[in-house]
Amino acid sequence: MSDLTVSFVQASLHWQDPAANWAELGQHIEEISIPTDLIVLPEMFTTGFSMEAATLAETMDGPTVAWMKQLAATRDAVVTGSLIIREQDRYFNRLLWVRPDGTLSYYNKRHLFSMAGEREVYVAGNERLVEEWRGWRICPLVCYDLRFPVWSRNLASQPYDLLLYVANWPAARRTAWITLLRARAIENLAYTMGVNVVGIDGNSLAYAGDSALLDMRGEYLVEVGNHETSITRTLRRADLEAFRERFPALNDADTFSLGQPVSELTHQA
Repeated sequence: MSDLTVSFVQASLHWQDPAANWAELGQHIEEISIPTDLIVLPEMFTTGFSMEAATLAETMDGPTVAWMKQLAATRDAVVTGSLIIREQDRYFNRLLWVRPDGTLSYYNKRHLFSMAGEREVYVAGNERLVEEWRGWRICPLVCYDLRFPVWSRNLASQPYDLLLYVANWPAARRTAWITLLRARAIENLAYTMGVNVVGIDGNSLAYAGDSALLDMRGEYLVEVGNHETSITRTLRRADLEAFRERFPALNDADTFSLGQPVSELTHQA
């Protein structure tokens, strides 16, 4: 199977201003000068981590989805990131997985950050998403999910090669971010990516960035500081398969079931 070229954008988001964020992120994406298979944007990339869902929510046929579809088609790459989505009278922190042909899948954030009131505003998801893209299996998750290893586990029934987290992870907890990303890579024998933001948001919370790409040993392939940037790297299939063959630790993993089973199904739209 072929290698996979991945890109991510670490940016300072404009608070609750989708149009400004489309323009800002678009400029960073233009800096990606080589073909890429996957473009990853942060959590709630149109608004910042806002609880003003009633004001800011879009629908699945809204302008941000259209922007993502156009970008995916232009770059011949999957574009992913989360935003606030409304369905009837319910709101979701929803990660969209938008393909170049205009089709998409989605994942609703499972673990809602109760300390910021997210649980009071948004509906939690109960189905994990694992997408196959150009020969790679990819599991995209959202921010606080990083703290919960059971939900992130590389299961024999739903395996993946790349685990990624899109986030608005505050600087006050950057040690946890750095440590847990490394732990998830090591325990799941998978390439692991974390895409965060920088700057100060509308709630006066500081974000230190620290977006990163790690290999299946937990070694950094990319470690970004606290500046705005777009990064592109190629993941080597042969390296992943060789390491898993030499060190097949997942063969010895505990078997378990979740309270709400991880579904093998994905949402299609």
